[in-house]
Amino acid sequence: MANLLKDLDIAQKAAVEQIDGPVLILAGAGSGKTRVLTYKVAYLISRGTAPENILAVTFTNKAANEMKERIIKLVGLLRSNLPYVGTFHAFCAKLLRIDGKFIGIPSGYLIYDDDDSLSLVKRIMKDEDISVKNFRPSSMLNAISSAKSELVNPSDYAQFARGYFSETVSRIYTIYQKTLHEINACDFDDLLMRTVELFNSEPRVFSKWASQFSYVLVDEYQDVNTAQYTLTKMLSSGFGNLTVVGDASQAIYSFRGADFRNILNFERDFPKSKIFNLEQNYRSSANILTAANKIISHNSSHPVLKLWTKNREGEKITIYNAQNEIDEANFVVDRVLTSAKPLSDFAVLYRTNAQSRTVEEAFLHANVPYRLYGGVSFYARKEIRDVMAYLRLIANPKDRVARNRIEKLGKGRMKKFDEMVEKLRVQKGQKSQMSQMLKPLKLIDKVLEATDYLMTIDDGTEQGLMRVENVKELKSVAADFENLGNFLESVTLMEGKVAPEKSYEQEKAESVTLMTLHVAKGLEFSDVFLIGMEEGLFPHSRSMLDAQQIEEERRLAYVGMTRAKQKLYLTYASNRFYIGLHSTNLVSRFVVDIPEELITAV
Repeated sequence: MANLLKDLDIAQKAAVEQIDGPVLILAGAGSGKTRVLTYKVAYLISRGTAPENILAVTFTNKAANEMKERIIKLVGLLRSNLPYVGTFHAFCAKLLRIDGKFIGIPSGYLIYDDDDSLSLVKRIMKDEDISVKNFRPSSMLNAISSAKSELVNPSDYAQFARGYFSETVSRIYTIYQKTLHEINACDFDDLLMRTVELFNSEPRVFSKWASQFSYVLVDEYQDVNTAQYTLTKMLSSGFGNLTVVGDASQAIYSFRGADFRNILNFERDFPKSKIFNLEQNYRSSANILTAANKIISHNSSHPVLKLWTKNREGEKITIYNAQNEIDEANFVVDRVLTSAKPLSDFAVLYRTNAQSRTVEEAFLHANVPYRLYGGVSFYARKEIRDVMAYLRLIANPKDRVARNRIEKLGKGRMKKFDEMVEKLRVQKGQKSQMSQMLKPLKLIDKVLEATDYLMTIDDGTEQGLMRVENVKELKSVAADFENLGNFLESVTLMEGKVAPEKSYEQEKAESVTLMTLHVAKGLEFSDVFLIGMEEGLFPHSRSMLDAQQIEEERRLAYVGMTRAKQKLYLTYASNRFYIGLHSTNLVSRFVVDIPEELITAV
């Protein structure tokens, strides 16, 4: 066992060796969080704990697979003898197949994905004569999902429903859940909520599972929602040996229902808990770490770890004040091309999906391979393809592919579009040349107005708002063109430049990585560009008037900066044409927070 832990530092080793009782490991960015969790599982097994008595919960399948591989190497287990390592949802899905019958869930139950669930909500709304003009199906489904994450069932929801929207959600929720039951199906949120229901209603089943796991370990504890928090407490109640790992300074998923207060309340929930701080960072240079620490120190709603490192001081942080968004993108490309480092060492991070467009185009024009991690190329996004299909049909009424795509968005919307096009043609008096009479930007506005397309994609969620911003960013592209034909040709050529899909490993080895800051968590790169560091963009305008949201934006900046190992670039534009609007914004407060001695301006 001593040999097993020889590669751990003093704080990591102490956290691993504390196996009895509740343990909270506050692990700062780059401090070896996953390493400690993996070693603790291996340590338990080496001390004689049977693998089947250990439950390790992660938030992604990728993280679970990495943990499994490390455990196999550390203790030499066969894959078939591994402890349970996986996500909350996967664990609960397995549990319900075994014991769901006690609450009416057969072992062969179906699992509805998001598309299945949305289709069901749409059908219910149609059957109940609830207009999609007044209530978006996606908004209804999101409200139901949020309720389930908080363990609120249909009858409880009905008691607290106030107002037309909530009362309509309650009505749909009741039918939705009844329908799932009738067809022997569960959606993703049911996997957690109904497991809690099973434990509460069947004490013998609960006792069986609580007594099976003598050790429960949970990764990314700052990201758990109410259902996951409740399951954690229940599953660890048999022996009381619970280890959670997390960092409140990296809590960036409140829009998914995560509540970082769970990590703040750990000592209250488990009075005899032991707490370990992992504050030595193994990833970033001292200058990057000092700057990140300075920014996050302005947060007051949660404890902030004081990270330190033995790494060298490193280069200063480069700040670039671009003239506009094109100059900003060209700066990024230039720095990549003039470096001797492989492309895989670089990452470009941004606050919103729509920001990728100018960077993508700059890389395409320079023939620099890139990959969009956790997303798709700007022109390949569904909402962009939908709007482009409308425009293609205006240019060529015989385009069957475009018409088929639009028809799938709804017959009523298709009819309104056709009426709008015919009206424009009559007004212009030249049916065949109508697409040449109006500028692409004006045509996009006409299409969006006639079809209410933005209403269909704006469901009030973070993802919905990003889809809307993507469509508005398409207007930024269209503003540069005088006629529709040239615009369509340019977009088609841009799409054609995107490299064909490769395997994950091929892409990683040969490409610059582009991604949103939310997706970047858990990753690291030699050199990182954080672009769009402007007030209103980052921090985002939606957060400006809410102190709690500003703190989350600051945590997001902290996460982004600590992805960098050797070099960090922060860029902002004096003028920006973004989502169809010209703006002149102040430099982000997060840049202002960095001490001058850590900065070099270019």
